Amino acid sequence: MKVVLAYSGGLDTSVILAWLGEEYDAEVVTYTADVGQGEEVEEARTKALDTGAVDAVVGDLKEEFVVDAVFPALRAAAVYETEYLLGTSLARPIITKGLVETAREHGADAIAHGATGKGNDQVRFELSTAALAPDLKTIAPWREWKMGGRADLVAYAEARGIPTPVTKESPYSMDANLYHISYEGGVLEDPWVAPPKGMFRMTSDPESAPDEPREVVVGFQSGNPATVDGESMTPVELLTRLNELAGIHGVGRIDIVENRFVGIKSRGVYETPGGTVLHAARRALESIVLDREVLHLRDDLSSRYARIVYNGFWYSPERHALQSMMDEIQSAVTGEARLTLYKGSVTVTGRQSPNSIYSEDIATFEADDVYDQSDAKGFIN
Repeated sequence: MKVVLAYSGGLDTSVILAWLGEEYDAEVVTYTADVGQGEEVEEARTKALDTGAVDAVVGDLKEEFVVDAVFPALRAAAVYETEYLLGTSLARPIITKGLVETAREHGADAIAHGATGKGNDQVRFELSTAALAPDLKTIAPWREWKMGGRADLVAYAEARGIPTPVTKESPYSMDANLYHISYEGGVLEDPWVAPPKGMFRMTSDPESAPDEPREVVVGFQSGNPATVDGESMTPVELLTRLNELAGIHGVGRIDIVENRFVGIKSRGVYETPGGTVLHAARRALESIVLDREVLHLRDDLSSRYARIVYNGFWYSPERHALQSMMDEIQSAVTGEARLTLYKGSVTVTGRQSPNSIYSEDIATFEADDVYDQSDAKGFIN
């Protein structure tokens, strides 16, 4: 039997790699998707081979992740439960696509993942696989083995000489990509306990961020981010640049308790610096470009779009249908938004567009020849 394992190099998937060989007598090919998590990609490839993988594949999906997942969700104004910008949710279907393609290339019988039976990722991986390759079997060890928690995994790994990245000093689980980092589990399971001070990686502590604010201008073309401070950039370059700028100023941290699809409330802490700026900039530009009823309709549907993505239905017909509508709405969203970054906050200070339908002549509080204020009486009556 040959299995392709979605492999991060962390504790769970490292144990799964060894477990698949022992339990299924499987040849395991690992697949590590590079969605912008940094040096750990190469570390994961080396570790996979050292832990018994017959091959370790790395897929560079950074551009695909931003262009085919992050930007479409941005165009749809997708925010789950008013705060979560869906960093992990957006990465999973892109990773699964690469996982399925690798399974086909290696003639694998099954794919495997390290998502737990309590989480959302199992749904995202498996619904995406069902959409792309319904004939492939999925192995989810967390739903099969006897190990009850991470303490059992640490013991299993230590008995086999597998390095264990989870320690008493960093007792939580992380998931990183170019868009965000999530932290959950361990000490964060108590919703009253504050996140450890040294936990964050993408953002400075707002209290120690620069005392001087930073102004940034973000340009859009048909709803897609295109420029930063007037400089054209590729999607990956643009998001990387905004991550750096916003991260320096402590922008993009949230601490929430969210409702998982499986019915459990879960506390998550997230850093999404560049994404936070992009959502604020997009909203500012839309305010002068979009018709009122179109904007309100989009907002009504954007929360549904976000739930669809969060729950793992990226490849569903309803998401595709909503995406077509969202993209049509965004076709006029071209222009620039000016924002100020300062000690954890992002504040809009200006917006301009060649497609603006804002009229200063009508909006003015001074005398004008356009709007007869007495007409309001009939409107109210």
